[in-house]
Amino acid sequence: MGYLGNHLATIATGSFAAILTGLWPYFVDFAPILNFVFIMAVPITWFLTFTCWISQKSADYMHKHAPAHTHSEKKSLSNIQTIQTTTTGSQINLSDIKQVQSELSGELNNLKESVKLKDSEIERLNQEISNLQTLVQIESLKTELANLKMLASERKNK
Repeated sequence: MGYLGNHLATIATGSFAAILTGLWPYFVDFAPILNFVFIMAVPITWFLTFTCWISQKSADYMHKHAPAHTHSEKKSLSNIQTIQTTTTGSQINLSDIKQVQSELSGELNNLKESVKLKDSEIERLNQEISNLQTLVQIESLKTELANLKMLASERKNK
């Protein structure tokens, strides 16, 4: 992007349209055909100026939201493939990428295994909680039964 923000076509067309608009009053009296030429040329150049401006705005918008591109290169002397990143300019070997990919795959598998272990432990703890709830219910039933037996024995004694 240069000093003009990629609007060189807009500025050139706009300056031509402004010059034509400024010269129009001076050439009206010369010939009717010149008046017709200016009547046609001035609106067309202003339309072209607007078209250039709106198309550059559209291009700027699309490139602003486009993903960053990387360039791949093949070296002719060797079979090593490299990728050159646009931000740092450094090169990464394909073997390095494969190595990092395998390391990340190993870490991912370890995480999956630990998640499976955690899931099984959570399931086991949920089972223990339900067992404890059952035990608490049994104990409360035993207590109620003991209270009822005491009440029944007190009524028999009376």
